Amino acid sequence: MVRPSVSLLPPSSEQLSGGSATLTCLLSGYSPQGAVVSWQVDGTEVTEGVLSSSEEEKSGRYSSSSTLSLSRENWMEGELYSCGVLHHDHSQTQSLHRSQCEG
Repeated sequence: MVRPSVSLLPPSSEQLSGGSATLTCLLSGYSPQGAVVSWQVDGTEVTEGVLSSSEEEKSGRYSSSSTLSLSRENWMEGELYSCGVLHHDHSQTQSLHRSQCEG
């Protein structure tokens, strides 16, 4: 079993200036498939605005992405954004602080 490599990407400044915010959680290089992504904002699970997809890599491992789409207002209301990944019996979390993304 190979654990996914997880990275959490903040919304771009261009996107924020346009009035929306999308966070992206990327998983790569894991096997077998079956990774589950969940999102939390300030410790509360969020399911609205979440879109996930996965695909098989040439190596036979899997990669997937999950996006959380928010309005700029909702983005500004939260501070701690977390992407949680459960891959069979192993869980890991990546987090970012909104205040550290304001450029």
